[in-house]
Parts: sequence; C-alpha cells; structure tokens
Amino acid sequence: MKAEIISIGTELLTGKVVNSNAAFISNELTSLGIDVCSQVTVGSYTQDIIASLKKSEERGELIILIGGLGPSEDDITKQTLSSYLETDLILHKETEERIITYHKNSELKMPENNQLQALILAGSTPLKNDTGIAVGMILTKGSHQYVLLPGPADEFRPMVKNYLKEELIKRFIDTQVFESRKLRFFGITEAELVERIGEDINKYEQVVVTINSCEEEVTVKINVRADTRKEAENYIDEIQMKVLNKLNSYFFGYGEKKLTDVVKDLLLERSLTITAAESLTGGAFMSAITSGESAGSIFEGGVVAYSEDKKHQVLNINQETIDEFGVVSKQCAVEMAENARRIFDADIGIGLTGVAGPGSLEGQIPGTVFIGLSYKGEDTNVQRFHFDYRRNKNRKLAVLNALDMVRHFILNLPTKNDAKCDKNL
Repeated sequence: MKAEIISIGTELLTGKVVNSNAAFISNELTSLGIDVCSQVTVGSYTQDIIASLKKSEERGELIILIGGLGPSEDDITKQTLSSYLETDLILHKETEERIITYHKNSELKMPENNQLQALILAGSTPLKNDTGIAVGMILTKGSHQYVLLPGPADEFRPMVKNYLKEELIKRFIDTQVFESRKLRFFGITEAELVERIGEDINKYEQVVVTINSCEEEVTVKINVRADTRKEAENYIDEIQMKVLNKLNSYFFGYGEKKLTDVVKDLLLERSLTITAAESLTGGAFMSAITSGESAGSIFEGGVVAYSEDKKHQVLNINQETIDEFGVVSKQCAVEMAENARRIFDADIGIGLTGVAGPGSLEGQIPGTVFIGLSYKGEDTNVQRFHFDYRRNKNRKLAVLNALDMVRHFILNLPTKNDAKCDKNL
C-alpha cells in the first residue's frame, strides 16, 4: 500500500509551527510496511486542499490529512473533504458528550462552533482523541482510504499510536505479524552508517529498515512483516547480525535508552563511581551523569575550572604543565582526570578541556577537544577530537564522546580509530 500525507495549516507554511507530525507518521507507516510516496504542506484554503487531494489520489491509496479539525474559521479540512467526496457530515454523539462535559467541568461557556469538532464523515470509523476534543476518522471511498487527524502534536501522536495503527493493521495487514527492533549507535554519521550497511538491508522484501539521527545519535529500526512471530524475529536477528558485524564498535543499545542512560546503567551494574573535571563543557558532563535516579550511587562530586589559576589552585594541575603545554592539551586533560579522581576518591575520573569556539585558544582551532579517562592502577587514556566551529555543538559532542569513552572502557572495547579521534598522540 502507498500513502500520501497532506499537512494543512497556514502556520506550517509561514514557519510559525514546525511540521514534526509528517516525520512522525511517516516513521509509523513505514514500520507497518506502508510506503510513503510524498508529503505536502498546504495552507487552509479549499482550492489548495482539493488540488493536493487530486494529485495524492493518483499516487497512493491511503490519503492522510493532518490538521484543520478544530472549531476556528480556518479549520476547514472536514468540510472540504465532505464536499469533495460528496459525503455528509454527521454528529458523533460520544465526542459531542465529551465536549459538553469538558466545558461543564471547566465551568466554561461552550461556543456553538465547538460542536464542529464532533462532526464526522458519514460511513467513517471515528478515531478517539485521548488528549483533546476533535475526533479523527478513517473513511473508505472507492479505491481510497481517507484519514483525518488533528494537528496539535499532543493529540496527533496518541491518536496515531493508539488507534490509527491498530485500524490500519486490522483493515489491511491483520493476517501477518509485525515485529520491530531499534538499534542505537554513536560516533558515526547517518550517511556513513547508510554507506556501510546499505547492501545488507535492502534485499529483503518483507523488511523495512528506517535510519534516523537525533542529537548526534543514529538509530536503525528494523521492521519486519511475516507470517509468524518466530519468522519475523529470525529476520530481525539476521539483519542485526549483519549490521553489527560492520558497526559493533558504534553500537551501544536498544530501544529508547540514550547513551547517557546506558553509561549510567553500566556504572550502577559494576558498582563504579565516577567524577569529572570540566573546562569547556562547564559541568554538562556531570549534569548528564546526575540526571535521573540513583545518581548518588555513582557520583559524589566534581570540579568545573575554566581559568588557568583555578586549574592550578583547585585541581592541582602542575604549573609546569600549563606553562609548557597549555590548558588545551593532552597533558592537561590527563592531570585533570587523574587529580579529580583522587580528590573525590572515585573509580573513574574524566578530564575535559578544549576550545568550544567561536575563537581559537592557545593556537588551537575551535572544536579541538582533549578528553582524559583515569582509572586507578592503569595508565590514563587520552583522546583528541576535532569537531566544528559551533560552540554549543562542540560542548555537546565533548560530553557525548566522554560518555562513549566510559562505555568503551567499562566493556573493554577497543577505542574507535576514526578521523575525529586520535588515541595515541
């Protein structure tokens, strides 16, 4: 089945609202094995919506319209589709009662136009709105399926996840089993990942693999349609094995757990404590470690020291080290990591120093970062990174790479040797 997505709203065209709904539903449809042919955005104008409908009907069987189900004058999606399909709008009593109850409980006077949100196309199946008022719906008309969904993300996403997906499976693909697994990677770009594994993931008809990047992490979601759950799981295992054979050093976990969560879990599992001495990151590494529960079990304290004086006075960095090598150096990162570990009697000490930008420092260009990792009884490991000229991105990347160094150390994994990182300086 092929799907078309039409997002409706002048605010989307003007940039006042970012259209995250289209990306979200495309991912959900793909996980069901439904191909998304195109996404278009139109303003709240009848002629534009109709023109988009005509084009979409030529390309796909499933037409999804997002937005324009509210009570305002420019919420015309239902009325436009009703006229276009020559299908009446009828009152959905359950939604009407919810609207009345909402206004009564809120002690608000209910405007008459609020009842527009309770209208559905005759013959359609309503889709419940758990977090709002406007009802969604799916209608079969001829060879096409028309889906209407609300625009606000906090209403749209629960409706898609809780009701639309179930309805689509029941209507079109309920004879098969769907399984999915999400793999998470760090330290590799989306483009690099696709280049390395493309041949291994594009030869299965019953498998759809979606690859996305967010906040420097890359996810690979393996979606499988099969006759039995066991068959689906076998496909997923086979593809995962091929992917990890090429990308194992970048792989850090499954599902929704981010790199920070995985590292904290490892520290807790191994009963390890950690501390940090931070310069360019300004405490961001320690903030990541202490977010969430059980932080006290792995962290007792750390130091943020920007100036040379404070690095010397508080962290006991040798003045000779500063004078000879500078504060942006592997030598300084080593002493920061080792001294912080001693001061706080931790198992692992991290030292972060570098040039966040936008200017240079000590002859080092923006994005140059040194990260030291000290563990009692072992030589301190130092890695040098070269990021880019964007200050906040450099700070974020420094934190994430420090976390990844901790993960590699705990799991005794080899240090990644790529263009961004030099272990042996």
